[in-house]
Amino acid sequence: MPKEWPALTREEKRQERFRRWHEAPGVQFDSPAAKQAYQERVKRLQDVLLLKEPDRVPVSLPLGNFPVYYGGSNLHEAMYNYEALCRAWRKFLHDFKDDMDTFSGPGIYSARVFEDLGFRMYRWPGAGLGRDVSQFQFVEAEYMRADEYDDLIRDPSDFALRVFMPRTNAALEPLRDLVPFSSVMGIGSAVGFVSPGARPEIRAAFQAIFEAGQEQARWGQMVGAVGREVVAAGFPSIRGASALAPFDSIADILRGTSGVSKDMYRQPDKLLEAIDRIADLTIRQTISTANAIGAVAVGMPLHKGDDTFMSDKQFEVFYWPTLKKLILGFIEEGLMGMPAAEGQYNRRLEAIQDLPRGWTMWMFDQTDMARAKRIVGRNACIQGNVPSSLMITGTPQDVMEYCRRLIEMCAPGGGYILAGGSGGSETNAANLRAFMKAAKQYGTYRK
Repeated sequence: MPKEWPALTREEKRQERFRRWHEAPGVQFDSPAAKQAYQERVKRLQDVLLLKEPDRVPVSLPLGNFPVYYGGSNLHEAMYNYEALCRAWRKFLHDFKDDMDTFSGPGIYSARVFEDLGFRMYRWPGAGLGRDVSQFQFVEAEYMRADEYDDLIRDPSDFALRVFMPRTNAALEPLRDLVPFSSVMGIGSAVGFVSPGARPEIRAAFQAIFEAGQEQARWGQMVGAVGREVVAAGFPSIRGASALAPFDSIADILRGTSGVSKDMYRQPDKLLEAIDRIADLTIRQTISTANAIGAVAVGMPLHKGDDTFMSDKQFEVFYWPTLKKLILGFIEEGLMGMPAAEGQYNRRLEAIQDLPRGWTMWMFDQTDMARAKRIVGRNACIQGNVPSSLMITGTPQDVMEYCRRLIEMCAPGGGYILAGGSGGSETNAANLRAFMKAAKQYGTYRK
């Protein structure tokens, strides 16, 4: 970031992020036409994010892992064989270059990294799931006990290193015997820190980290090359960092659904203190990442805040205050907030519209889009709602008609992106092309 960055207003910071996004410094485009197409697509996205009417409704295709299957591979092979993953991604890019507004490089995890760590939080094809399964599965558990809130709040880094990581990675179990980092700032600190390294199990744990890091670098080198090819071909994405809502950091990752449900009643004050502590850490860490990668936005998948999980009162107390705190913290750094409201947010719309105008883009999964446009759309860009079931089982005509209705409902005045409520790996090429065709046919703004 430029030296004068701290003195800039949030609008000036956003303008600088948008400028870099549009100009793409350092990118060697395939041709002048590819560069022009890229900048036109970025301009369309920037207009819609700022609640202006672009030339036409932009599209974010609901792909899921479909490019892998379209390219003749499957998720199991793609997670282990990076060459197969990249080959499939390149084929999809080549064949769909006339049917996309946005695209990004492969985001499929490396199973080899998971195996090096003995990672317990996912099951994936060939490791706990059948080799033909098209998605990986999160393994929810109480990775933090109910009586460990004080430890988390007191020293989150120590809790992560010596408690959470050993519980979630078999290869890292010996790290629980390390001395706390906070204890090594006194006399003999270096000696106390290195002493556990004499134990073979500690050395093995660090060796697993080294090997996983090397494998992750190999994965990153290959998929990063494909990502650069995507941009060079003229296709932007809304480049973003990512963050969890603070409540979800507890409810998804640490305590699980059962644990956090009990904590809301049995120890609400501890839960709220931990959520606020996590919010501050998340803001700082996410901004650091966003600045390092040149992000323009922060994506936030929202899991436990939907209508069916908690009451309106619980949402007002436990979920929304720290989620709003995150979004406002990102806005101050010139970053757009991109919450993905998974599930139903019909009862949340009045609450979540209380944010600065033109600073957020809400993705809705199963929410009433007419009400979302009327309430949230006054202040924010909205997208989503095309069901995966339609993309998988419907005909191209069904897809065209559904998209037409959404465009007519949500596009007037700008601030709308045609998108799916979630990705669908089992969709088909004809339906994806119909999705894009609908935007071109029904989504052009008359100037």
